[in-house]
Amino acid sequence: MPRSDASGTVTQVDSTGSLQLSAPDVNDGADLWRLAGAAQSLDVNSRYSYLLWCRDFAATSVVAKDGNVLAGFITGYRRPALPETLFIWQVAVSPTHRRQGLARRMLDHLVDRLTPHGVEHLEATVTPDNLPSTRLFTSFAEAREAELKRDELFSEEMLGDGHEPEIRFLIGPLSDRS
Repeated sequence: MPRSDASGTVTQVDSTGSLQLSAPDVNDGADLWRLAGAAQSLDVNSRYSYLLWCRDFAATSVVAKDGNVLAGFITGYRRPALPETLFIWQVAVSPTHRRQGLARRMLDHLVDRLTPHGVEHLEATVTPDNLPSTRLFTSFAEAREAELKRDELFSEEMLGDGHEPEIRFLIGPLSDRS
């Protein structure tokens, strides 16, 4: 059942009853940074950038907490030139909470929170070897009965240092399920 705190932040207890899904706040920044590093599959940004992210992009991000422990997060932002498009920057789930559908529950929560406010498309990039993210976005599109387009956004040459290409996943239009 969703509930709002004094700041208007919507918190929802997930379907398992054990995790709370909500927008992050600046106090979550260091935990996001630690979890990004522990994920071992993300490009880890500076601790400072996660603090700023939690301050400036909280409305387009979500954290999952098991009590006071960060179980996962998704960071995203609305594209400045296309504000109807939510770009998903990073998805991370702690090793103790993997293989339980948490990434999908966080993504559903975030999109359900934003579609009433004009988000019509979801965009993300995934490297070819990242099968969990490929499965996440593919199953999300299928469940939402939304079109999924894929193309290369950034090539290996553009990214350099042996980085695989980033394949863009564009999903939509998304409908408001509220």
